[in-house]
Amino acid sequence: MSNIQLVKNLHRLRKAHGYTQKQISERLNISRQAYSNYETGKRAPDLDSLIRLADLYHISLDELVNQIYDIDHVIYERKGPFTPAMEIENADTIYLTKEEVELLQKYRMLSCEDRLLLKRFFK
Repeated sequence: MSNIQLVKNLHRLRKAHGYTQKQISERLNISRQAYSNYETGKRAPDLDSLIRLADLYHISLDELVNQIYDIDHVIYERKGPFTPAMEIENADTIYLTKEEVELLQKYRMLSCEDRLLLKRFFK
């Protein structure tokens, strides 16, 4: 179970600050492979590691876990256009725009026949 935004942020922040996975793993006192698993979403960091990472990048835990970063800086989306959601199959957290949420809500109200038609359209 991984937070997709956290996975992206870990990679982007590390690159933006010029760190290697080895350097970060040494600061967290874990193996490079364990840290690599954080960046690929195969494993989630524990709370202590999250706190250390937020301190390292001089950001809050909320920013580390929830905010969208590009390569240069945080793009603040406090009220923002995204709604957290979870993929049922793997429990990954995803972020949907208001338009995407509305489309999903409308999709759920469709009849079985209409859903099949829509699925065929997207194939």
